[in-house]
Amino acid sequence: MKKHRGFPSRLPGSEFQFTIRRPNKKGATPLKARERFADRRFADRRADEHFMWALWTQFGEEPFERGNLDAGRLNWLLGREVIAAEKPFDPTSYEALLQINVAKAMVSFPEVFEEDYEGSA
Repeated sequence: MKKHRGFPSRLPGSEFQFTIRRPNKKGATPLKARERFADRRFADRRADEHFMWALWTQFGEEPFERGNLDAGRLNWLLGREVIAAEKPFDPTSYEALLQINVAKAMVSFPEVFEEDYEGSA
């Protein structure tokens, strides 16, 4: 499992996790898109926004390996702002390649792409 050095491990001041420390002995948690409803808590929406900022800052438009990125947090963006970068896509692999769908991400999280965005604050 690839560890993404420099990637934030969590949203500061919260319990929202962005990375995992070690691989699961039973295998990677399967990735599956989760529906985001309009009535989600502010804290959940903020965690999604900061996670997207971290992805954009670390990887930009380039494909990236799932590695130690938290499956639970990825699932909230999967299929919309984060898409498979390979076919066939294995949702149970730590080596699976993903990529930011920049057009959708800019619509969903416009603040992240502004020059003065303070993602770590």
